[in-house]
Amino acid sequence: DVVRITGFVGKTRIGETSIFASRTPELLAPCLHTIPTRSGLVDTQKRFRNRHLDLLVNPHARRALEIRAHVLRYLRRFLDSRGFIEVETPVLSASVGGAAAQPFVTQSVALGKDTPLFLRIAPELYLKQLVVGGLDRVYELGKQFRNEGIDADHNPEFTTCEFYQAYATMDDLMNTTEDILRGVSQEVTGSTVVRIDDGKQDISIDFGPSFQRINVTEKLYELIPELPRDLDGSAVVSELLCIAAKQEIATPRPHTVPRLLDRLIGQLIEPLCQQPTFLVGHPAIMSPLSKEADASKRTAARFELFVNGRELVNAYEELNDPNEQRRKFAAQARERNDQGDDEVPAPDAAFCDALEFGLPPTGGWGMGVDRVIGLLAGARHLRET
Repeated sequence: DVVRITGFVGKTRIGETSIFASRTPELLAPCLHTIPTRSGLVDTQKRFRNRHLDLLVNPHARRALEIRAHVLRYLRRFLDSRGFIEVETPVLSASVGGAAAQPFVTQSVALGKDTPLFLRIAPELYLKQLVVGGLDRVYELGKQFRNEGIDADHNPEFTTCEFYQAYATMDDLMNTTEDILRGVSQEVTGSTVVRIDDGKQDISIDFGPSFQRINVTEKLYELIPELPRDLDGSAVVSELLCIAAKQEIATPRPHTVPRLLDRLIGQLIEPLCQQPTFLVGHPAIMSPLSKEADASKRTAARFELFVNGRELVNAYEELNDPNEQRRKFAAQARERNDQGDDEVPAPDAAFCDALEFGLPPTGGWGMGVDRVIGLLAGARHLRET
């Protein structure tokens, strides 16, 4: 029950601190159910269905929300202090892009049933258009929505932080990433070392030293010598399927080169990334919005940050050639139409038109905020954050 007692604080005859009421106690709100303070509330589904009870009974649930507030404040303070402008881009739009994911689709009473609207899967294309418009440093903290599976690491609704910085290089983005993760860990936990329990063992994650680096392409060829050198060949899909079968890696449809490479990387390389590790040197075919890192145009100017086997950050030097972007969008469209990959977004002609006004060399960076909060809070499921 919630009660109000008016009086003065004092000690009883046996020395116990108490309130000596000067008025009759007043009942402000009755509790009509027994709160399971002794038996506890540990069943995951019961906790998520009864968040009010979860917060009353489990201190770690409240702690996760407090950490969330700390992290959001830190990110805003960090970026504001470096001259970034916080913006809000459309959540509801007639087009979708910036990532490969299945969107939520709805309709507008005003526009009619023949005009579908989508909840955004990423704010990337809008943010880059702001850079074209002269805002050299912009960021957005907000919700994204992807109509996909639910598990401990994925939620249909999740929070990201994305920033775009004109004239930033890969090295600049990596240095910023280290500064942010190191700083937010120190801010929330008081240390750059985060100790987590993954259910099997206690692990210490150290954000203090420079993060490790693994070249994805080189590592793949080291682990799989028979991996095709030419990833644009007509037989590449069948070759990758054979390799995955030998490695006993499941390959759900649709079978496209980017998807199969992502499966190989996810099963063979990502588990190696317990301590903070930058994955660099991705095959260019996996990154349609990224510049190439070298003259051969086989490697993307991109990195991902993995910690404890989970992706926390994805960043790259943005492709700013409108004709090359149209060519890559067309290649994606063939994957969508010919190979049935519904997660590939339709080409965004308006974005390519905006690039014709000049996107300066720009570094783009995105963080899964919920995953960072879960890591710092020791949460085993994103819904706890």
